[in-house]
Amino acid sequence: MNKNLTLTGMMGVGKSTIGKNLAKRLNYNFIDVDRLIETKAGSSINLIFKNKGEDYFRKLENEITLKVLKKNNTVISLGGGAFLSKSIRTSAKKNSISFWLDIEIDELVKRLKKIKKRPLLYKKNIDDTIKKIYLERKKIYNEANYKINCSSLKSGTIVNEILKLYENSGN
Repeated sequence: MNKNLTLTGMMGVGKSTIGKNLAKRLNYNFIDVDRLIETKAGSSINLIFKNKGEDYFRKLENEITLKVLKKNNTVISLGGGAFLSKSIRTSAKKNSISFWLDIEIDELVKRLKKIKKRPLLYKKNIDDTIKKIYLERKKIYNEANYKINCSSLKSGTIVNEILKLYENSGN
């Protein structure tokens, strides 16, 4: 039985896109935890943040993510803040091979300025907020088994690099 493959990193780095491609190549299931949360809650993450607050969202995220991490032969795209949870990190390390998808902050800012549905960026100075969140999270993201610098790499190249590391990990 092969370990799951878990993707972590900032919002907007491409975890969902890369995850879908990895799952297809491995013939694994793919789970985007953020989409699963929205389905279970019957509401967008934006509305969950707005109506019930970040604490409620993080509790729901923790509960759902811990269940997902127990599955087998699955590529899991975590929400941008999920890996900050010690229980999620511990479970991810035990049940999967984890990959931090990282890109340069300037590239991240460019990508996220185009997207209006990120609750942590709503009505804020996007440049400063993204830099602050990134700097707060990078030390924890670095606890993933592998770091992939995705700056200026095509999706297919990133997928190939992850597959090579995953297959060589003895999962």
